[in-house]
Amino acid sequence: MTAWQNTLLFIDGSWRAGAAGETIPVLNPANERQIGTVAKATNVDLDEALAAVARGFAAWRRVSAWDRAVIMRKAACLLRERVDEIAVTMVHENGKPLAQAEGETLLGADIIDWFANEGLRAYGQIIPPRAPDVVQMTFKVPVGPVAAFTPWNFPINQAIRKIAAALAAGCAIIIKGPEETPASVAALVACFADSGVPAGVLNLVFGTPSDISQYLVPHPVIRKVSFTGSTAVGKHLAALAGAHMKRITMELGGHAPVIVAADVNLDSTVQQIATHKFRNAGQTCVSPTRFLVEGAMAEKFTSRFVDFARKLKVGSGLERETDMGPLANERRIPALEALISDALAKGATLATGGKRIGNAGWFFEPTVLIDVPIETRIMNEEPFGPIAVINRFETIDAAISEANRLSYGLAAYAYTNNPSISARLRAEVESGMITINHLGFALPEVPFGGIKDSGFGTEGGSEAIEAYLESRFVTQKS
Repeated sequence: MTAWQNTLLFIDGSWRAGAAGETIPVLNPANERQIGTVAKATNVDLDEALAAVARGFAAWRRVSAWDRAVIMRKAACLLRERVDEIAVTMVHENGKPLAQAEGETLLGADIIDWFANEGLRAYGQIIPPRAPDVVQMTFKVPVGPVAAFTPWNFPINQAIRKIAAALAAGCAIIIKGPEETPASVAALVACFADSGVPAGVLNLVFGTPSDISQYLVPHPVIRKVSFTGSTAVGKHLAALAGAHMKRITMELGGHAPVIVAADVNLDSTVQQIATHKFRNAGQTCVSPTRFLVEGAMAEKFTSRFVDFARKLKVGSGLERETDMGPLANERRIPALEALISDALAKGATLATGGKRIGNAGWFFEPTVLIDVPIETRIMNEEPFGPIAVINRFETIDAAISEANRLSYGLAAYAYTNNPSISARLRAEVESGMITINHLGFALPEVPFGGIKDSGFGTEGGSEAIEAYLESRFVTQKS
């Protein structure tokens, strides 16, 4: 699989180099040093993966849901047993603090267990007939081979939602993993392989993302596409899948609003939401970004939030005292600098941060911008980094209006002790997910997905497996 960390492809039950022998360097974001390589797939490799996934599906669909669940639970146990090694690998590749890498890995095991159980509950139904000698029924069958595309920011949890749902439903799958963090997702795949998932059922490839997606999505073997990534790429893949009548699940970008009313406990609110903001250096699709704070609370909230940001320890994720690691790749630094420069040029105020830390590793200061005009880029584009924007509002109508202004609709946050305001937020904020007065996203048993330009479908909760199943209707007269 790897030799710190030379990650291979996994096709038809075997770890192997790409057919052309090409590799892509993998860098440690904390020091910019190469830590290994990842094999690059060509169309020859993809053809072999497609043939393997077709054979794997033919076999796996005939395995009972019970036996599939037994194998999946073994994979979950292996993931828990290997958490220490996997978490260190993730820190080297991704940069996030070790505790966050451990938590992601353990949550991945819980997700496997959840979907293993959901596969046992893929019920059909008996429909009352109009004639006594007729039986009408529906039953669920797996949709077919799946092509899934996963990002680098959560290499375990973004892949596991797709793998576990597909396998629980009886589908086989090809995962196109992230080239920045290949060894992490390879370690996940190894847990399934070592647990007894048959050859061809789960395949892992890496390479040029556009080349692989353009080849896999329209291929007749593939019947279902799942993608996590940017809205622009997601729209392109959704159109490509639609042209070939493929099912899709799209978990795309966000620009999450945070509505903070003046009646909340200031200290606990700031502690919770600021910690969440800078998790994974803000490189999270559900990261809170636009803080809309009621006028009476705005000055105190901003002061506490800025103080929190300034006290964060930024450094190597392997050091236990680190609160925030580096950005995952070099291109994020100029992207963030451009957003900040644009905001300041248009009248925003920089309260803290705003620049790169040092010149070794892709570290960036936790940043807070205040009084940011709506026309700035950062108020309209997902920052995907450790930048918080704090603006005040005077009425709940104004806060809801700003929360809904963008085409994004993935996640939203709110803090209030007023039941009537809570009721309005639940009903009126246009978001696939909203959490009020606590952090409640991403548990295996709850939905995870957006609306509007933030995606289609869910990758959590009882509905998630449905995207991997088809309903068949049978009516029979005796």
